[in-house]
Amino acid sequence: MDLALADARVVVTGGASNIGRGIVHGFAREGARILLADRDGEQAARVREEGLALGAAALEVLEIDLTTDGAGGRVVGAAVQHWGGVDGLVNNAGWSVPGFLTEQTDRALWQRTIETNLYTAIDCTQAALGPMSEAGTGSIVFISSDAAFGAIRQGVYGTTKAGLIALARTTAREQGRRGIRSNVVCPGLVLPTDGGVGAASLWAGGRDAVFDDDQVASVLKQQPLRRLTTPDDIADAVVWLSSPRAARQVTGQVIAVGGGSSMP
Repeated sequence: MDLALADARVVVTGGASNIGRGIVHGFAREGARILLADRDGEQAARVREEGLALGAAALEVLEIDLTTDGAGGRVVGAAVQHWGGVDGLVNNAGWSVPGFLTEQTDRALWQRTIETNLYTAIDCTQAALGPMSEAGTGSIVFISSDAAFGAIRQGVYGTTKAGLIALARTTAREQGRRGIRSNVVCPGLVLPTDGGVGAASLWAGGRDAVFDDDQVASVLKQQPLRRLTTPDDIADAVVWLSSPRAARQVTGQVIAVGGGSSMP
């Protein structure tokens, strides 16, 4: 099916590693024009070359710390400067260090998690609504998580991801009259593939620095489909939701992509 995304102008935050990289690849296969915003310029440059090889009509990189004041405006402004507007925004930037709230986290960790996962999405969404409203159309996809529904060692992270669901549904209700759709994808556990992370990624220290083998086995045991979710699985859902043809009547929805590990 033609998703009508050829030459679409799409912004992907945190697009250099793991899930974000997969999302960039997904839009590239559809021939979209992509602005990849990430603080890891070196890894983003590699993903740019990959995306162009996969068929992206254009792929620009903006190296930026999305938690800084005004970052959302700079990201969206760069896309408008390059291509005159924004058709799609994917709020993917995220960060987490698992830990029990009572003994393994502190205020500095909470603040970084909230700023990276929630503030950046609010900032970029607000910035994108201007050009989308002017065009009378647009799609915003928020990358939340299974942790939004409650998960051990993910108290603050899960709280930020639940906040994204509220933000997405509020945006859907407020902006639908302007032709703007807003949806959520909740990944389950997604392990990075070879070459899929850069030095700035939370996975840079290796998979075991985030999830050990026993934790991965536990996730699989609870999952009906018994298969680890891949970045491409998430990308397929995001690209479909972004399609002005296939998902034109879909807004305010939360889609879990994790083999059934959660069923919102």
